[in-house]
Amino acid sequence: MTAPAEPQALLLKLLDPAQRADPYPVYRQILQGGPMQMPEANLHVLSSFADCDEVLRHPDSCSDRLKSTVAQRALAAGEQPRPFGTPGFLFLDPPDHTRLRRLVSKAFSPRVVKRLEPDIATLVDGLLDAAAERGEFEAIADLAYPLPVAVICRLLGVPIEDEPKFGSASTLLAQGLDPFATFTGQPQGLEERLEAGLWLRGYLRELLERRRAQPADDLMSALIAVEESGDQLTEDEIVATCNLLLIAGHETTVNLIANGILAMLRNREYWTALSADPDRAASIVEETLRYDPPVQLAGRVAGADMTIGEKSGGGVIEVPKGDTMMLLMAAAHRDPAVAERPDEFDPTRTTIRHLAFGHGPHFCLGAPLARMEATVALSAVTQRFPHAQLAGEPSYKPHVTLRGMARLDVAV
Repeated sequence: MTAPAEPQALLLKLLDPAQRADPYPVYRQILQGGPMQMPEANLHVLSSFADCDEVLRHPDSCSDRLKSTVAQRALAAGEQPRPFGTPGFLFLDPPDHTRLRRLVSKAFSPRVVKRLEPDIATLVDGLLDAAAERGEFEAIADLAYPLPVAVICRLLGVPIEDEPKFGSASTLLAQGLDPFATFTGQPQGLEERLEAGLWLRGYLRELLERRRAQPADDLMSALIAVEESGDQLTEDEIVATCNLLLIAGHETTVNLIANGILAMLRNREYWTALSADPDRAASIVEETLRYDPPVQLAGRVAGADMTIGEKSGGGVIEVPKGDTMMLLMAAAHRDPAVAERPDEFDPTRTTIRHLAFGHGPHFCLGAPLARMEATVALSAVTQRFPHAQLAGEPSYKPHVTLRGMARLDVAV
């Protein structure tokens, strides 16, 4: 079966920077067209909520890209298997994923996250104080960006003065998640990303050696110390885990906070409602995760021949072992089958279903921290600036997978 030209054109359209401000009409077209199967590319693109949810939960759904037919071909042609070094556990499968996640979760417990809440509130207040003194507020630079990076640096034990280097490295590496090579054959910016990745891992190795000599009250020290039944994390595993948490915990939370601010300013009644009642923050965060998710798509590899769609009652999709499945969560979240008025931002809706943190064994360990940061930030900014208004349209970063704003000016 050969995919028609129009669906392939729609996929390429998602990569077009002109679509970054509002890709949702394209996602809607893809969703309406149903699953796309491109056997010549060993690729299947799924966009319904039921199909994406099923793949995320499926026992034969793999996260390790080296299991894909395309990757195996590249390896046979001489490509380096892991140019950035050992991957974070998010990109591994059982038993490696199970072991690493278990060990990491012991140092990433709810207790650790909960005790960060006062620090997060203090950081937010300080950032908003500075904006109030200036009399202007740029939501990305003044709040959405500095808060998550300060939190993740504090959590990992990274000196905050090194944050600018981490910010630029994180942006470059996050764009590496975009599917350019899948559709265009061009791994754009590979040299820059390799340089950033090597710098970041080198920095983390140096920090790890300092923490071995002088443990501190931070996550890296905890990862060095964590042990279960004689099992410990290796140096490569600790570096890969911190690398993953730094990038994932930074870019995605920046997007979540900024997207929530933009959605409320475009639907002004919710800004006013939250400024009057902080208890509304949790539902604002969940609706933002559904309506404008920080992670717009994800990839999985079929670890065995898979049949998707039997349980949902829709069309059945046969996925051969080794084929890649691209899950368009941004489309799935606006599936009319699971959300009434899916294109409306409505935090008061009775049920809010989304896949923003994944499902199944790879459910995001950092979900409680991201929710807490966003809840504190959105509550505080609406209370501090109750009469805020948009001061122009936002600009966007080039990212497709971790789509997010580069600038959002707000009149306060």
